[in-house]
Parts: sequence; C-alpha cells; structure tokens
Amino acid sequence: MDVTQRVLRVYQLDRQLTGLQARLKTAERFLAEQNKQLQALDTRRQALTVQSKQIAAAVANQETEIKGIDDRIEHIREQMNQARTNKDYKTFLTEINSLKADRSKVEEEALGRMAKSDEFKAQLEALETQRAERERMHDVADADCKARKAEISTRLAELQSERAKAVEEVPADVLAQYERLYELREEDAMAPVEISDRKRHEYNCGACMMSLPMEVSISLLGGKLTMCSNCQCILFLPAEAAEALTSNKK
Repeated sequence: MDVTQRVLRVYQLDRQLTGLQARLKTAERFLAEQNKQLQALDTRRQALTVQSKQIAAAVANQETEIKGIDDRIEHIREQMNQARTNKDYKTFLTEINSLKADRSKVEEEALGRMAKSDEFKAQLEALETQRAERERMHDVADADCKARKAEISTRLAELQSERAKAVEEVPADVLAQYERLYELREEDAMAPVEISDRKRHEYNCGACMMSLPMEVSISLLGGKLTMCSNCQCILFLPAEAAEALTSNKK
C-alpha cells in the first residue's frame, strides 16, 4: 500500500467520523437553541414579575393613602358638626374639598396602576403558555440529543480506534499536510482522478474538475503523494481510473 492509499484510508475514516458527528451536532445545535429561547422567556418572565410586584406594592401604598384621606375627611366632618362659626365651617369644608381632590387623584393613579397590573398578569399567563410549549420542545430536543449520542457512541469509538491505527502508517509530514487540508476543506481535502475522455486519455480532478497533466498519472502510478496543481487537494486513483492509466502506461 503506497502513501496515497494510506492517506486515503485516513480520509475515508475521517469522512465517516464527520458524518456521524454532524448528525450529533445538528441535534446539539437544536437543543442549544431551545435552551437559548427558554432563557429569553425566563428573563422576560422575571422582568414582568418584578414590574408586577412593584405595581402591586405601589397600589397597596395608594390604598393606604386613600384610607388615610378618608379617615382625615371623617375626622374633619365631625369637627364641622361642632363648628361654632360660619368661618370655621367654611374652613373645614375647604379642607374636605381639597382632601377629596387629593383622594380622586390618588384613586385615579391607583386605578391606572391596577389596569397595568392586569396587563402584566395577562402577559405572564401568555408567557407561561409559551414557556410550557418551549419546555416540551426542549425535552424532545434533549431526548433526541441523548438518543443520537447513544446511537453513535459505539460506532464512533470503533472509527476513532481504526483511525488511530491508520495514522500510524502515514509519515508524520504527510499526515500533518493532510490534516491541515482536511481542517480547511473537509471532503475536498482529497479527490479522485476522473476520466474525462478515455479514448483521448483525458482526466480531471474530481474536486475542481480541471484537466490533469500526464505527469499526474505517472506520479500516482509511481506511488507518490500527488496534489492537484489547481486546487491543491490530494489526488487518488479509483479502480477504473487506475486501470485506464495502467493500460495507457503499458
């Protein structure tokens, strides 16, 4: 087995590993998105809860204030009943009217806050419904992610073990070159030599589809690591192309 075939074995294992891991990554991305949306809903719920509590506290204070005004009005009315002069009576009446105006203002503000509180409650109820639905989706995504991990774990371990053995047969400098290519290009790190016109002995790169010079066939048949001069991927010979090139060489 020449160096190209050894690298090709590593490449084939990497493609299988990438395929398995891609399925898991898809599930993990979906789960991460559900977590993100749940966090956004929780943040919104927390903000609404805080605002609702603040409004409830403000309304409670205003209700206390209204009660204080009512008590004050009742006390002044008792004083009015005991007024000895018309001037005292009018003074008490003026104060009562002022207190009533204050009471009306506070009551109006309280009613506005109560209406706002009702709006927050409605939003919180809608938010809880959304969160429950999102929680169900999260649970499905979590179960799917765990199922995929369990499904591929054995095969993943087997492929990783096979790859560890395969890389031992590849020269260190060649392996480093290949791994740099695979990190950048994945499936386009290697490409087959494809037959363009067998009768005319024309071949091209399976990655960039550019025509390959005759020197490539000589290099590949000689067992040398050969790169496409156009896209710089590592070339390899499928059985049909190898047979055609061997026939041409003969």
